[in-house]
Amino acid sequence: MDNIYLQVEQVIDTYQTRNPFDLLDAIDAVTRISYNFDPNGLKGFATIQNDTMYAVINGHLNEYEQWIVAGHEAAHLILHRDEILNSPGKAMQDFNLFDNSGRLEHQANRFLADFLLSDEDILGTITESQGDYFHTASTLEVPPALLAFKLHSMIGRGFELINPVGLESGFLGA
Repeated sequence: MDNIYLQVEQVIDTYQTRNPFDLLDAIDAVTRISYNFDPNGLKGFATIQNDTMYAVINGHLNEYEQWIVAGHEAAHLILHRDEILNSPGKAMQDFNLFDNSGRLEHQANRFLADFLLSDEDILGTITESQGDYFHTASTLEVPPALLAFKLHSMIGRGFELINPVGLESGFLGA
């Protein structure tokens, strides 16, 4: 079974939440909303300084985007602690939601999708939506790119689903 999915299931079981801000609190991360960033610039970043984890989120984002970024930064803090500690800038900076440009971003997005969306919710909604990808995303009230990462996870774990958006495409970089 997929290691990221197993980590997400363990996190949900341990902390009893699917709320990104509650997760950041549960892992003892200091979370800050900052208005020091351009509204169209840095979405957020995760860092560790003096053994304290920080997640900083652009306050110019709408509430839902802040929620998504909080989950993404929590994923970095959980999955990529060693990389953060060993990186030159000691921060995982995110300028695009659902960036798929590298291994660490892909993993954080997969974690986020599995954390926010249960397999059961996906299967039920796909059935109700008669397999329509964008209708499924709309019904679940999630960006299509987040649904793409969740479907990718489920397909990788053996579910017989079709993901109409390739994770290699430029679509997710939007």
